Amino acid sequence: MTPLYPLKFKPQAKATVWGGNKLKTLFNKPFQATEKIGESWELSAVQRNLSVVTNGFLKGNTIEELAEVYLGELVGEKNYERFGIEFPILVKLIDASETLSVQVHPDDETARIRHNAYGKTEMWHVLQADRGAGLYVGFNRNLTATEFYERIQNNTLLETLNFVNVQPGDTFFITPGTIHAIGKGIVLAEIQQTSDITYRIYDWGREHNPATARAMHVEQAIDIIDYTKKAEAKIDYATLPNEPVQLVESPYFVTNLVEINRPLVRNLSDNDSFVIYVCIDGDATIQYNQRSETITKGETLLVPAAIADFTLLPSPKAKLLEAYM
Repeated sequence: MTPLYPLKFKPQAKATVWGGNKLKTLFNKPFQATEKIGESWELSAVQRNLSVVTNGFLKGNTIEELAEVYLGELVGEKNYERFGIEFPILVKLIDASETLSVQVHPDDETARIRHNAYGKTEMWHVLQADRGAGLYVGFNRNLTATEFYERIQNNTLLETLNFVNVQPGDTFFITPGTIHAIGKGIVLAEIQQTSDITYRIYDWGREHNPATARAMHVEQAIDIIDYTKKAEAKIDYATLPNEPVQLVESPYFVTNLVEINRPLVRNLSDNDSFVIYVCIDGDATIQYNQRSETITKGETLLVPAAIADFTLLPSPKAKLLEAYM
């Protein structure tokens, strides 16, 4: 069988009522400037949204077809035993020119029972933020389900939401049950479980306009929300040049920030996992087995588990998100 190599995929544009055109202007995505694109799905195994390879001899194949043929060589033996041919991580770039709906996601057990799917644990890394932009994450005090429902009915829910101003580099870890919304004027990278289950609770009046109305899911959401005020979901970390800096460690993915201005050798054989790189600034080349593949700002690259030793070469510097199981 022909050996695997680092894989690129065609970005999938998702037009939304709250999207903009920054994914095109900031990351040169091949989207129409007149479209309101809220999301670019960079790597997806969600059915009817399967990512398609754009480079090398596997060009035109979906991520699912690769998993069917290469099994553990693509994702790692333990990951294949756990997930089969369903690639376990979904990567998106998000452009919020308007505030997203206030929403919540179910955990694995709820999603399995209700939807025969995985839950949605996710992390955000802010790439660009307008002055005053922020996120809604959790509540600013403890609530009860009764008060929550009453505030939905009398349109006062926003008084209870925790608002956090953001700037580029801020990172947040959003667990199932945490109520949240991405505010207007923010571009971010999202790394999450492979799941497309969202319960919308409030949509800033758009739900009352026939032109923008989307389904609300208050009844489904009310019994899965965490109503306790908790510490902010923001991750504290210190940057460290030319060393991976861990942002998130969870049962669903590990995410590191990698800022380099010189070659960085990576040996991840102990992980028995693929590695995903999202280039958020600069350019880098992945050098392996006397071969190479370049990744530029805004691109996502999947390094198969079969390639455990490689070197990241910046040109002349690069900033990457690194994710694996």
